[in-house]
Amino acid sequence: MKTKKMVRWVYWQEKLVVMVIFSCAFVSVITTLAIAISLGVEAIGFFREVSLIRFLTEKEWTPLFSIKKFGILPLLCGTFLVAGIAMILSIPMGIIIATYLAEYASERARRFLKPVIEVLAGIPSVLYGYFALLFVTPLFQKFIPSLSGFNAFSPGIVLAFMVLPTIASLSEDIIYAVPQSIREASFALGATKLQTVFRAVLPAASSGILASCFLGFSRAIGETMLVTIAAGQMPNLTINPFEPIQTMTAYIVQVSLGDVPHGSLEYKTIFAVGLSLFLITLVFNLLGLFLRERFVRTFQRLG
Repeated sequence: MKTKKMVRWVYWQEKLVVMVIFSCAFVSVITTLAIAISLGVEAIGFFREVSLIRFLTEKEWTPLFSIKKFGILPLLCGTFLVAGIAMILSIPMGIIIATYLAEYASERARRFLKPVIEVLAGIPSVLYGYFALLFVTPLFQKFIPSLSGFNAFSPGIVLAFMVLPTIASLSEDIIYAVPQSIREASFALGATKLQTVFRAVLPAASSGILASCFLGFSRAIGETMLVTIAAGQMPNLTINPFEPIQTMTAYIVQVSLGDVPHGSLEYKTIFAVGLSLFLITLVFNLLGLFLRERFVRTFQRLG
């Protein structure tokens, strides 16, 4: 009798845990759908007055000026310019750090260094913004006289260190998960440790590492306060990193904190920009998750 009660109690405990997990997942999905719907409904009002072709092809973005232009290309260019600079720096640094932690560091060093790297992700982005504006930009102006006070270069460099924990941590987990049999097979063929790492382990983990890079890129695109403070609020269609630019997130902050009348066409632009940003980050997140799942399935078959 006692055993039956215990079995019944364990059964209901498992049911409760499953319900809690399902509820959390359900809330996450509903929240994402609610965000997409709220952005989409407001953006429809904008696109009723401004055509989608005009929004995607015009080369100027001046919705707050007397002569209004609604081309999102300058904001897209500024966003990808800053994120691109960040990824150029963070990808090699992240992979090198991940390789060291997974293949060369002792277990004690790994337990110490990984949380230290992840601390970078916990620093408020507004502090990164002032660091880029008040330290990094004046430092580089000594070597680059043409560097403007607001520019894409400095926030791009600082953003690399914000993205670094995402790429390094995920890549380290993926490299660490590569089956030991691959390493042993490489050693059996006479390869050195360095050759094994770069010719066997990293190629085997390439899809997972690429997934972490996509997730890091979507993190960089969505950064707000750093670029708002240090990159400027000038939507220039340029690829010159030394000039002031404006990103999509910085524009949303500018309008949200300004005196734009609620319900006006100018106000609706933030929903059109927000929906564009949502779709871009969604695509990169889905690509990252797809590649990560592909990595997991590959090694499940090998296992």
